[in-house]
Amino acid sequence: MHVVVCAKETPDSAAKVEVGADGNVTWGGAPLVINPWDEYAVEEGLRLKEEHGGTCTVLAMGSPSSQEALKHAVAMGCDDAVLVSDPAFENADTLLTSHALAQAIAKMGDVDLAIFGRQAIDGDTGHTAVQVGRRLGWNTLTYVFKIAEIDFEAGTIKVERLLEEGKQICESRLPAVLSTVKDINEPRYPSIIGVRKAAKLEIPVWTAADVGADGAIQAKVQWPAVSAPPARQAETEMIEGDTPEAIAAALVDKLISEKIV
Repeated sequence: MHVVVCAKETPDSAAKVEVGADGNVTWGGAPLVINPWDEYAVEEGLRLKEEHGGTCTVLAMGSPSSQEALKHAVAMGCDDAVLVSDPAFENADTLLTSHALAQAIAKMGDVDLAIFGRQAIDGDTGHTAVQVGRRLGWNTLTYVFKIAEIDFEAGTIKVERLLEEGKQICESRLPAVLSTVKDINEPRYPSIIGVRKAAKLEIPVWTAADVGADGAIQAKVQWPAVSAPPARQAETEMIEGDTPEAIAAALVDKLISEKIV
């Protein structure tokens, strides 16, 4: 059994986002971390490894700094990590990202299951898992909150999907792509042994040439300019009166005159 978990490096969810005068987005001094949604995917991959044996590999596409997100997953318990990084993938959208990840998964050759978090907290599209599944020709099961049954030898999986109107039970052949929601588990903390292992780990970096990327596939979405919304101007008016009843009546008259109610 070989499970691949795809992770991404994102800003800390507690970081304050600001747009500078030069149009560049900054998160101040906040560090970049593993995408919070991806921790649930990592945890599920580790649980499958512990139950069925085999290998759990974490995979990322991004800049060299993405190694920190990969090391976090290794500290949680992943066996191996791979980073796909190349100048050709700079400013990638989900189309280019999914191509790079799909090529890397295909290069590994023995993958039974690819697991993603529901979405990344920076782009928030939730498209990458579906696009990777399409490129690989694998069935994609999204919004998974429970793996009900899985048989790696028979090549079958049954999951429960969390939808707005309820839940849905789906069965699929393996290999497949999953995207998970927070209800699926509770991610573990990195262990001390895992942190030490991650610190010593030499993560292989695969270039566009290494994964056989198609240079004709380019990002279709670009962000030519980013600007902060204009500051809102507000005025405060204090309503006074001799009694609470008079104040309430004056407030109601004001709301009606302003056509708020």
